[in-house]
Amino acid sequence: MESNQEADPRKSREGYRDVDPYKLSARNCGGVHCALFPGTPVEISLANCDIEALVQPSPDEVESYELYLHLPELRWLWHTPLCPNWSMEGIVKPALHSLEMVFRLTSSMLQDARPYIARDEWLRKLESLAIMEIELVSHLVEGDKKAPTTAAGSMPSAWQTAGARSSVSRTSQDSLLSKWPNWKGAQNLRMRLLYAIECHMLRAPFTLGLGEPNLAGKPLLEYDRICTPLQVFACRQAAPGHPEDHTLSTVHQILESWLMVAQGLLKAIEERVKAGDSEGAARKCWIVEKVWKLLLATMDLLQVMDPDDFMRLKHELAINTKPQVGINHGFEHIGGGAYCLRSTMLREVTRACKELRHLVPKAVGVEADPKGGPRLQEAIMGLFQTHGMETSGTPSRSGVIHLLQSFQAVEVSVRQFYFSYQQLVVAVMGSGEYKVDVQTEISAAEALSQFYFEPPYFPSLDGAKTFLGSYWHNSPDLEEGVIMRELAAAKTSSTQNGYHKDHHTQGSLHL
Repeated sequence: MESNQEADPRKSREGYRDVDPYKLSARNCGGVHCALFPGTPVEISLANCDIEALVQPSPDEVESYELYLHLPELRWLWHTPLCPNWSMEGIVKPALHSLEMVFRLTSSMLQDARPYIARDEWLRKLESLAIMEIELVSHLVEGDKKAPTTAAGSMPSAWQTAGARSSVSRTSQDSLLSKWPNWKGAQNLRMRLLYAIECHMLRAPFTLGLGEPNLAGKPLLEYDRICTPLQVFACRQAAPGHPEDHTLSTVHQILESWLMVAQGLLKAIEERVKAGDSEGAARKCWIVEKVWKLLLATMDLLQVMDPDDFMRLKHELAINTKPQVGINHGFEHIGGGAYCLRSTMLREVTRACKELRHLVPKAVGVEADPKGGPRLQEAIMGLFQTHGMETSGTPSRSGVIHLLQSFQAVEVSVRQFYFSYQQLVVAVMGSGEYKVDVQTEISAAEALSQFYFEPPYFPSLDGAKTFLGSYWHNSPDLEEGVIMRELAAAKTSSTQNGYHKDHHTQGSLHL
């Protein structure tokens, strides 16, 4: 019986755990040099092993990570339903929690007494991140008419528009955005964020009710009831004497919140594909791509931390590159620079993004050959070539193309995240994160690099595009380079005409 899933490239690596850990060292097997980083060898043994098993942190590391971020409390908030009839609650709620976390971090920066921090850059980056989140929230609730909305239980806020009478909106009582200090810089930032909410929520049937003008008079989301800002604030981590503790913990709380959003979206994508709704699945897939880019922007905040304050905090949190003397971590120990890999949710969402490949046969309508034949690849090639020639009598397959494209967009964004995170590790912690001194440790760079050096997530799509490019390259109907030659000829002609015109003008002036 034929499988309806793409071949899993990890099947050949199932025996990884039986390999002698000592043989997994570049010191014994040499390395393959990466084209992107000529000086950084990618170990042959690491490239051939199960990456998910390789980067599995110890249970103690996972537990300490989750306790540090107050994840048990946050998960309780995420998984406690407040509106059983609202199907999007489990996706929208963590996104709103993350928005409150950005407001909380902004409040902290506005009141930070350290004279040496890059306050202006912090506020610029946080404003940019908040606007990205607001835009993503608007995409999540676009067309959502079942969200709990009301105008009750809010504080009125008057807006004066030029040449018109003032309009009255309503403001959340508990959101930190309404409690920022009455400083000029803070209020200007608050106004810009409120205008961003007003603009982005135009695509939604309601608005957030955080004090934005709401000129359209749309219903307001029950923000305080759904988001519970006070409970989110209670999950704040800030060790006395460590000003960057709140920064580090909040950044990773934002990461976890959006990973929760991505997990819900990936489940919805699978449901849509199985129901035959390619367009709906593609829309959610593009949002997942945006979530990964937002995660990257979130982690980028760590670059602005004060180096000395962070290194001191890093030591006391035991985010160490090297194992402590006398403690056997086993081969699974990962350098501290790969701190994000202690996130169970990050590993699960990464795996789920790779497993989108199992939806390709269902989306295309062709079962994959269990023997590895090109049946699925050929069907995708045919789809690429013929979907633009559809007539009025045949159903459109454009939605399937959009879905396949969005699958690969998710793959690109996942690889970008891990690639950029690896560079961030070096910038924030130093190049020592590339090195290990003991046989039983994997460097952060080795662990992270495996994610973006993995084979294509969608081999049939990759093969179809490769052969499609080869088809057009060898097509007798096309002339290679003709467009560039025409552009060069047009430029030459234009230059010559300009020269003759200038020469004629100069001659006339001389006369």
